[in-house]
Amino acid sequence: MAGALPEERITRRVLRSEALLVLALSLGASALSSLISFVGSLTKPGTLKEQAATLNSSYAPGRPWLDLAWQLFGIATALVPVALVAHLLMREGAVGLRAIGFDRRRPWPDLGRGALVAAGIGSAGLAFYLAVRAAGANLTVVPEALPDVWWKYPVLVLSALQNAVLEEVVVVGYLLRRLGQLGWTPMVALAASSVLRGSYHLYQGIGGFVGNMVMGVVFVLLYRRWGRVAPLVVAHALLDIVAFVGYALLAGKAGWLPVV
Repeated sequence: MAGALPEERITRRVLRSEALLVLALSLGASALSSLISFVGSLTKPGTLKEQAATLNSSYAPGRPWLDLAWQLFGIATALVPVALVAHLLMREGAVGLRAIGFDRRRPWPDLGRGALVAAGIGSAGLAFYLAVRAAGANLTVVPEALPDVWWKYPVLVLSALQNAVLEEVVVVGYLLRRLGQLGWTPMVALAASSVLRGSYHLYQGIGGFVGNMVMGVVFVLLYRRWGRVAPLVVAHALLDIVAFVGYALLAGKAGWLPVV
């Protein structure tokens, strides 16, 4: 019949191609970019800690409204892979992102668990970063270098939320689901997810790679225990909000906080 939709048969080959395309459009591409950036840092004169890895910077210095437009554009477009993942999950008959536990069914348990995870990882992560930077194995991370304008802190919070949603939906919920469907063992899938998380943080240095890989292991284990991505999104968002906003408030005022 003209106009009828074909019956769709999702094979392993289709799922494999789909997963590769999702990663190529999002964090897989970021991993390759991070590797190139790290090689550039290694081959640049001077030690790693004398170089900076800036996370949130101005797109249009001296033009705050244009800068704001670019900031919001970047945040919105970075979330397109999340919308794609939701579409692909619905195509296989699942209920979109609810299939990986990213919904509002359990707001208070998700918030509570996320806050506890953030508190534990945040303190350990900061100590690890300071140690590896002092050892010369990490760049100086500059969480924000935005102009002092009215939208600075709202944009930092939105950036943190975007990072959290993108990474946990794609690298934990979606990737683990697809790897399981493709027959990967739980241990190999855990390693793949964790190494990928570390890889797209390699631009920060060895510390960024190792620290985030360890965080990836913890997050995968918690996801398997809880069956929900939402607490991980909460934890990740809180970690980034504290890092971004805390740096904006303390840079140049706290002697223990490295600046460049």
